[in-house]
Amino acid sequence: MKQLIVHCKDQVTQMALLEHGRLVEYTGERAEGTTLVGSFYKGRVVNVLPGMQAAFVDIGLKKNAFLYVDDCLHPHLEKQPKEKPSITELLKPGQELIVQVMKEPLGGKGARVTTHYSLPGRFLVYMPSADYIGVSKKIEQESERSRLKHLGEAIRMNEEGVILRTAAGDESHEALESDIQYLRELWLKIQERAKQAVAPCLIHHDRNVIERYIRDAFNREVQELVIDDERQAKQLLAYVRTFAPELSNRVHVYRGRDSVFERYGVRDKLNKSFQRKTWLHSGGYLVWDQTEALTVVDVNTGKYTGTSDLEETVYLTNKEAAEELARLIRLRDIGGIIIVDFIDMSSEEHREDIVHVLEEHMKRDRTKCLVVGWTKLGLLEITRKKVREQVMDRMYTLCPACEGTGKKLNSFPT
Repeated sequence: MKQLIVHCKDQVTQMALLEHGRLVEYTGERAEGTTLVGSFYKGRVVNVLPGMQAAFVDIGLKKNAFLYVDDCLHPHLEKQPKEKPSITELLKPGQELIVQVMKEPLGGKGARVTTHYSLPGRFLVYMPSADYIGVSKKIEQESERSRLKHLGEAIRMNEEGVILRTAAGDESHEALESDIQYLRELWLKIQERAKQAVAPCLIHHDRNVIERYIRDAFNREVQELVIDDERQAKQLLAYVRTFAPELSNRVHVYRGRDSVFERYGVRDKLNKSFQRKTWLHSGGYLVWDQTEALTVVDVNTGKYTGTSDLEETVYLTNKEAAEELARLIRLRDIGGIIIVDFIDMSSEEHREDIVHVLEEHMKRDRTKCLVVGWTKLGLLEITRKKVREQVMDRMYTLCPACEGTGKKLNSFPT
C-alpha cells in the first residue's frame, strides 16, 4: 500500500511517500519555490574557457551558471561531430541563448545548465530537437517496449525527441498524444517569451513541489493522497483532474487536530531515518559520514549475535543492511559516489547476493542509480545522480561550534 502525505504549514510544503507504512521518500519546499532544476532562462555568455571546454553564463543568479561543451552539441549522440569542437567555435562572450537548469547551485558552485532542452509530462519527456525515441529501462517487457517505441514514432513531429516514462506502460495512443501536445504548446510559449525577454532572466519555472511530485509519483499504485490544507487541496484536485480524473477520488483532506505528519507517524520516522547512526531491526546498525565528494556508510552487527555460524550472521546483517541502504539513500536523496563498508564475507555467493539485493531494491528509486560493484579493498561502490541539494542539507544546519565533526576539543593544561 502506498500513501502520499502532504503537510502545509508556515509557507512550507512537505511531502512524504509511505510504502506499507515505511517512509521511502521525503521532500520539502518553501512557498516562494527554491527548486531551479527544469527551469528555463534566457542567459548571456560571460566567459568562454577553451581550457575547460566550458562557458559561464549569466542567468540572473548570484553565481554564473556553468555550460559544458557537450551540453552545446546536438542532443542526439549520432548527430554530433566525430571530433569534438572547441567551445570557442560554439559560443562567444555576449551571446544570448536559452538554457535549462539541470543541476542546482551547490556549495560555492553555480547551476549546471544545458541546451538539451526537455519538458517532463505525466507519461513522457518531450525534447524539442533530440530526434530519437527512448523507453524507460524500468519497463522490461520487450513487447511493451516495442509498442511504446512505435507510439513514440507516431506522435512525434519532425526532429522532436521523446522518452516514454515508466508511467506510460499500458497507456493508450490518445493519452500519449494528449501529453505531447500539451508539452509542445508549452515549448512554443517558452520560445515566445524568450524572444520578448531581456537577458538575463527567468522565462519558465517548473511546477511547484506538490504538482511536480503528483505528476511524477501519483499513479494507480498510490491508494490515497492526504493533504491538510483546504486551499491547496482544491488546487491539487483540479490539477489531478486534468491528467488523471480516475485518481481524483483518492485525494482526501485531513482535518484532525494533530499534524498530519504526526497522525501518520512521518515525523518520528524522519527523526529516526536521518540520524548519523541508524539501527536495523536485527540489532545491527549503519553509520553515515559525508564529505564534499562522497558519502561513506559503515555496516556493523551491533547487538545482533545471530546463530552459531559467523558467516551466516554476517550475511544476514549485510542483507538487511542492503535493503535498508536502498531505502535510506532514496529517502535522504543522496547523490554522487556512495561507498559502503559491509562486514567482510568469505563466501563469493553471499557477496554476489548482496549486490543483487541492492540492485533489486534500488529499482524503486526514480533517480538513476548504479551499483558499480566491489572494489579490491572489499568496499561496495554505488553512484546516484546528483541533481539538487540533499535532504539532509535542507533539514539541518551545520553546528557552528563543531562545524559538523560532532566533537569537542579537549582542554589540556598549558
